[in-house]
Amino acid sequence: MRNDYLDYGRHSRRRSAGKKTAIAAIVVMLIAAAAGLTVFFVSSYYYEVIDEQDNSQYATPIPVSVAENMQDEGAYAQTGIYGLWYSSQDSQETDELESVYHPEEHLWMGDFKDERPRVTAKGLYISSNYLVSKFDKAVSLVDETELNAVVIDVKTEDGYITFKMESDTAREIGALTDSIPDINKTLKKLKDKGIYVIARIVSMMDPKLAKNKPELAVTKKDGTLFKDNAGKAWLNPFKEGVWDYLLEISKECVKVGFDEINFDYIRFSTGKGMNDVDFTADAGDRTRIDAITDGIRMICEEIKPMGAFVSCDVYGAIVTSTVDAKIVGQSFYRMSQYLDYICPMIYPSHYADGYYNLDHPDMHPYELVNHALMDASKVLYMIDSDGNKADVRPWLQDFTASWVKYHLDYGAKEVRDQINAVYDSGYTSWLLWNAGVEYTKGALQRD
Repeated sequence: MRNDYLDYGRHSRRRSAGKKTAIAAIVVMLIAAAAGLTVFFVSSYYYEVIDEQDNSQYATPIPVSVAENMQDEGAYAQTGIYGLWYSSQDSQETDELESVYHPEEHLWMGDFKDERPRVTAKGLYISSNYLVSKFDKAVSLVDETELNAVVIDVKTEDGYITFKMESDTAREIGALTDSIPDINKTLKKLKDKGIYVIARIVSMMDPKLAKNKPELAVTKKDGTLFKDNAGKAWLNPFKEGVWDYLLEISKECVKVGFDEINFDYIRFSTGKGMNDVDFTADAGDRTRIDAITDGIRMICEEIKPMGAFVSCDVYGAIVTSTVDAKIVGQSFYRMSQYLDYICPMIYPSHYADGYYNLDHPDMHPYELVNHALMDASKVLYMIDSDGNKADVRPWLQDFTASWVKYHLDYGAKEVRDQINAVYDSGYTSWLLWNAGVEYTKGALQRD
């Protein structure tokens, strides 16, 4: 989480021979450790209010630290094997996050012949209600600019599904709606315009399924349903039935014609009540990262042969912080070994002051995005070239974070600066987020 977390030359340092030098080194180490935790706590301050994509809930940040949910409260930050932060001195921690392919092992999905046509997606999020009520306006930017993709809600933060599909579970719990009355007609209209269509599935936040099937939900040690700070229940990623439900929905999306399945909130909650949750019986010897990674792998094995792509939205911080990765269960490194696309949410407003040595990250959109994506490249470089390696397609900020003390009014320049940073970092795809579906046309080039 610090501006000096990259430390590739640490193996070549010479040991100090003098007593004064040794004492000085210890002092520096203590200061560095304290500074690392300070930045971590400050950035964690925003996690629950700035929770994933829904910036409609933003207000004055509530001081909730992700570290409060850590089972190992004595963990502290230090550099990992390729220069990134990780917590605890236990070598098992490194194994959990940074396992690599071994040539002698069977290549994952080695028999899969990938004939799916790839698209360099430049898109934006559109809510289902907006898509139906204002279809022409919703796709006008795609018609008139460089955009060629849209991300549409299929499963919402409340657990409802936006169109009628063949899902026994969804039907049983009353999750099916007709927010999109005729999904086939809607998709055809989009496809006729040459638009790449992505189905957004909110994964683990699901009050609907949790209420009707509490055996699949996150529960407290006393057996009651866990609810986050917003009062919403979550599913338990250690439960096989949870992944079966997500797979069922995903397959239906592919059948009706979606080009890609995108999983949002595919993580553990960061709410305060997580301290009272006990996953022991369900988890066994698996970690949170194991639970999320194993589920993603299973879904990819089923969906890819059907012809659709699979992507996941992740916190931007997990690219470099394995402290955060442990808590939410998202390992950028491990998830990328199975996904087609990994989508870090690198909104400048979501980073604490001082991150990447930027005084106020929201006021430096180009620099923040460039730093984050360069780090993503370093992590993915460690994946064996013979194995699967996800393409990075970031979410960018097209909204003004007025709740942040030091912020900019995001207009054409600020949004375009982020897009240019994507290109300058070596990537070609990106997505824009605005919960109100109000985007900055001036930031986009003409088609």
